Amino acid sequence: MGDPLHQRIAAELRRRIAANELPIGAALPSESQLCEQFGASRAPVRQALATLRAEGLIGGGQGRPPVVRSTAAGQPFETLLSFSRWAEDLGRTPGQRTIEIARRAASPEAAEALSVPEGEPVLELLRLRLLDGTPVMVERTTFVWPVGRLLSGHDCDAGSIHAFLTARGVDLARARHVIDAVGADPVDADLLDLPPGTPLLRERRHTTSAAGEPIEYSDDRYRPDAVSFTIDNSQRARPALLRTRGQVS
Repeated sequence: MGDPLHQRIAAELRRRIAANELPIGAALPSESQLCEQFGASRAPVRQALATLRAEGLIGGGQGRPPVVRSTAAGQPFETLLSFSRWAEDLGRTPGQRTIEIARRAASPEAAEALSVPEGEPVLELLRLRLLDGTPVMVERTTFVWPVGRLLSGHDCDAGSIHAFLTARGVDLARARHVIDAVGADPVDADLLDLPPGTPLLRERRHTTSAAGEPIEYSDDRYRPDAVSFTIDNSQRARPALLRTRGQVS
């Protein structure tokens, strides 16, 4: 059974925006035109438009036609564990290019993040992540060795590493995310084709099992013109974010 109609409509409109078929400032087709294009009633069309508004891709309303406000794909916090799954849910094509994968002694930063002794073997992975063939993120991930060794000989360009590890019994149950901004270092600048120092959105992720055992630490750096982070909450829901001095986590 396929995705609900409102999700398919939203995915197609996201694709048109990403492909610049609907550039920033352009008006979307009217509700009646969208109903005709997708063979839909107004309810799923309105639901799709509401989703795109919540993601910050379009604006307008209250009698005004929807207008494209941004081309940056919004990534909600509940899918931050898997870049590939998030991209596919948006109707986009995820991609990756492995720059380096190596067994190394844990650096002081990695040792602290993964709760292992400094110098203990870990697996370090550097990948360039793509949306529809366009570079959007540099991924630096360090795995504890019992998990990282599963990637030895694996083609990390073949798809989602998280899906691969999950299929082999790795319990990727929980993650804590810290979002901030950082200037592009020489590696980021080269891979993302940006001037050094360009501001990037950084997501630092600590992933653990359900029992709290550390599995990975990742430092992911996104082009802010390509990806944004979205958060949904309500008065009754537990806050999705904890605000602390100097950081959002």
